[in-house]
Amino acid sequence: MVSRLLALVRLSRLHFLLGGLLLFALGALIARYQGYRIDFGVYAVGQLFVTSLQLMTHYLNEYWDVEPDRLNQSRTPFSGGSGLLADGTLKPETVFTAAVASLAVASGAAIWLVIEYQVGPAVWALMVLIFLGAYFYSSPPLTLMNSGLGELTASIVVAGLVPALGHILQSGRPSTLVVLVTAPLVVYHFAMLLAFEFPDFLSDEAAGKTTLLVRLGRRRGAALHNAALLLAIGLAVLATFLGLPAQVALAAVISSPLTLLQIVQVRRMQRGEPLSFSRLTFLAVALFALTAYFAAFTFWVLGR
Repeated sequence: MVSRLLALVRLSRLHFLLGGLLLFALGALIARYQGYRIDFGVYAVGQLFVTSLQLMTHYLNEYWDVEPDRLNQSRTPFSGGSGLLADGTLKPETVFTAAVASLAVASGAAIWLVIEYQVGPAVWALMVLIFLGAYFYSSPPLTLMNSGLGELTASIVVAGLVPALGHILQSGRPSTLVVLVTAPLVVYHFAMLLAFEFPDFLSDEAAGKTTLLVRLGRRRGAALHNAALLLAIGLAVLATFLGLPAQVALAAVISSPLTLLQIVQVRRMQRGEPLSFSRLTFLAVALFALTAYFAAFTFWVLGR
């Protein structure tokens, strides 16, 4: 029993939950910068909703992705799944039950927000969109991860809608500032997901999993990845002319050395040179996480 619980913890990939914590905090800190007081009761319930849906997504991804995981020989800490279903450590029904339990917790948090805090329709809409994007990323009948749209959808949900939910729960209204802050993050997240697919390319292709990278091929996928990183920097610069505080835009500038390093790595891979997939995926995570962290930290300082 203990070994199965420990395996379920490993399958939960808790390090990815830090992203949900950071992005939800970013939205709340933007609201604080705009002069709204943070209601920590609402904040806690909103965070519970986000984290529970993250766990549901992790479990469903593993449940529906057993065959590609079984074939994967290039697993990294950030890609390729846990492999715990593929090797028989956990049973599929156990993982599916964990997904249902996580969804139940998320539903309870959503109901609590509606009844206890009487949140408005904009919050309902965001919660529904986040749920739909999370659930149908890997689950039929849509299975977005096989449609070529899954990567962009996931990036909009994680890097766009989660901060928007954190913001609107505190402010009660949408804000263009949230869009200006999160637009580069959405593109960085999209590039990160593409980076995750390079180690999985052969196993995904063999299992018939039609991710965006499988559809494009590695050469065109690498070009799209590098273009996305450059676009993210361009969006951060453009946002300063549309009202984004210059200090926040510097978050993208601070992480630009990592951006260039990542581009160089992918270019070398295009030329057929040896590449560490672990380093590639780690840098992809570091680039996105550091940019989001510096943006959140800057709003925390500016809002004091």
